[in-house]
Amino acid sequence: MTNLSILVAPHPQLKQKAVAVGRVDDEVRRLMDSMLQTMYEASGVGLAAPQVGVLKRVIVVDVSGPDQPAEPLRLADPEILWRSDDLVTGEEGCLSLPDQFADVTRPSTVRIRFRDEHDQLQEIEADGLLAKCVQHEIDHLEGILFVDHLSALKRGIILRKLTKARRQGAAAE
Repeated sequence: MTNLSILVAPHPQLKQKAVAVGRVDDEVRRLMDSMLQTMYEASGVGLAAPQVGVLKRVIVVDVSGPDQPAEPLRLADPEILWRSDDLVTGEEGCLSLPDQFADVTRPSTVRIRFRDEHDQLQEIEADGLLAKCVQHEIDHLEGILFVDHLSALKRGIILRKLTKARRQGAAAE
């Protein structure tokens, strides 16, 4: 497994749509495993392939708590089949927008179809943190960041902070 580099906004690749993998083969499984390793090392709960520079419809998620055994989900070509009418607002962050957080409103429950790491078609209903995380990661596959759900003013403030931090980091090197 390889630890991958996480792209940071406003990297242009984060705004591109990912393409379907069609079938989960050894290459996709290696990508999933490397993404999980990268996500765990970054203390994240989800990661989408576009965040590591791979424009494939692959996400990994693990919302188990720190005192619980890992329960990773590997999803290829995930699609949301159904969204509840019930909405919930909660704070979100993103490994591609380090140290930035904002409240985002999303459906509280979703039904998702995907191919697992064994290339088996699966369908799950997710609520709570899992629903929020899966929706967030599927957004990445469409080139959507959580800040795109915010007002233009809030989005601009967050993106300016990231640009400033990047410049300061480059100047320090």
